[in-house]
Amino acid sequence: MRILLVRPHPQLYIAKCLQKFLHLEPLELEIVAGGVPAGEEVSICDLSIERKPVQTFQNMLQKINPHIVGFTGYSSQAQMVKKLAKIVKEHDPSIVNVVGGIHATIIPVDYAVDDIDIVVRGEGGTAFREIIGRYKKGLPLNFGRISLSPKDPDFHVNAELPPPEYPGIKDIPAPRRDLVQRSRYFSVWTSSPEGRLDTVFPRIATIRTSYGCAFSCSFCVVPHIMNKKYLQREPEDVVDEIAGIEENCIYFVDDETFLNPKRMTEIANLLIRRGIKKRYVSWARSDTIVRHPELFRLWKEAGLSIVYVGLEAMDENRLKNYKKKTSVETNQKAVSLLKEIGITLHASLMVDPNFSVEDFRNLEKVVINLCPAEVSFTVYSPSPGTETWHKHVNDYICDSYLFYDCMHTILPTKIELKRFYSHFARLYTIAWRNNPLRINKIKVPVIDVMKSIYWGTKYIFALRSIYKDYL
Repeated sequence: MRILLVRPHPQLYIAKCLQKFLHLEPLELEIVAGGVPAGEEVSICDLSIERKPVQTFQNMLQKINPHIVGFTGYSSQAQMVKKLAKIVKEHDPSIVNVVGGIHATIIPVDYAVDDIDIVVRGEGGTAFREIIGRYKKGLPLNFGRISLSPKDPDFHVNAELPPPEYPGIKDIPAPRRDLVQRSRYFSVWTSSPEGRLDTVFPRIATIRTSYGCAFSCSFCVVPHIMNKKYLQREPEDVVDEIAGIEENCIYFVDDETFLNPKRMTEIANLLIRRGIKKRYVSWARSDTIVRHPELFRLWKEAGLSIVYVGLEAMDENRLKNYKKKTSVETNQKAVSLLKEIGITLHASLMVDPNFSVEDFRNLEKVVINLCPAEVSFTVYSPSPGTETWHKHVNDYICDSYLFYDCMHTILPTKIELKRFYSHFARLYTIAWRNNPLRINKIKVPVIDVMKSIYWGTKYIFALRSIYKDYL
């Protein structure tokens, strides 16, 4: 049988601009493809890399004429998924449309439309394997709390239940990286102890070594999806996968990579003993860095180059409101430790919709004190489907699905919206003026400098103009 797996393209302009700096492979679909039984024809269509995504999708349907089309998508892509599902049914009503991903897991009722046949909640690789088996045997494709049919009378009852339990970590399929155009995926890279980079935009692969997180930050949907579970792959399994990846730069896309120091110590030691020389970027909590500096020194030896840290704020009250369970002192210590070890910091900071002009000015000072570092900013937004999201359901100033990209505010701002985004864009301007490439005087190709300036300028202007999306 023929199977087509689809990642939809972004709708909002700011997301398209961001892809000029970070464009990661569709790992979730590669894992789903890994669950397809041998002998079946499976293709991945990543519309996020296409100039004419809808036309490309229509051409793929004509070419493959699949039996099943599987979509993934975030909440901001839910509208587009439904549009693409309609195109499938117009091409051939007998094709089965299956939708999975975060939005399907937390708000399955949003996909209760005529053009969607099955909504998958939770881990997709094992569920899709079961769906294919049932399809070939002529059995119903809906089962348990995992695979739901909007046409089932009990659909809404099952959709209101918590997400299903994740399968055993060993049951989750290995990704089929061979099914995508690997040269199309990259990340901006500013770390270089040698003071020179061959490119600022190296090709990059992604890997997931764990699922879930032990914490419950107020803005995060992960604990809801995972039922507060934290699943971890064995060190040998992780290192074997890394060894088989062709790219030299690898991005750990775990929700929280370093929660188990013992496991991560084993992985680092295995990489060193086996002589696997790659460069890594990963997320880590500030308190983990402070408690285990020796772990990060070891990982520096193993190739860890950049660490994303969700500092979120340098303000005790805001950290408490976000339920981060960290402190300003801990954040500061983590920043100092990374600089001492020689790992480039990527600090992620959060802007609250109730920011005043003074709050923005204070955050500007924080940014200058953090640099040289990569610094990015998001706007605090309740994750769709979570308790916080339901709490604010009457407060939203826009479509709380489409605009949930952590750049658009879905809550009202304290200062006028245009002014809010003027200050928001200024934060990025200050951060980019003080980035590690510039401050550390790292030598990079001129063409990359030109690219960075061009797309950086467009991104800043796009941020300033976000307010127009609400008009």
